[in-house]
Amino acid sequence: QVQLMESGGGLVQAGGSLRLSCGASGSIFSINTMGWYRQAPGKQRELVAVIAGGGGTNYADSVKGRFTISRDNAKNTVYLQMNSLKPEDTAVYYCNADVGVRLASGVVAAHNYWGQGTQVTVSS
Repeated sequence: QVQLMESGGGLVQAGGSLRLSCGASGSIFSINTMGWYRQAPGKQRELVAVIAGGGGTNYADSVKGRFTISRDNAKNTVYLQMNSLKPEDTAVYYCNADVGVRLASGVVAAHNYWGQGTQVTVSS
């Protein structure tokens, strides 16, 4: 079993910054893509940023130039540095990871996992 645990959410004024962290733990053989998604009230969950195992990144247009995703492979952790926050960034932010888990047979199976979410609120 694998768990993703987010931290770092909170309340901040517009123009401020927050840093989210998400650590993966459990029966991990490898981690490929890690990412952050968000869901605002009444809206669908949307991609914010993803980072591949090799370090390649992709961002939603709405956060380009303001948010930076990074990862520490030694710690199985992904980060999201959020600067110049806007009220429209208010949402629950979810961590996501593609994790390779070694089964009893020795086969490595790929599974996708979600964290429980952390609230980010940006006041105007």
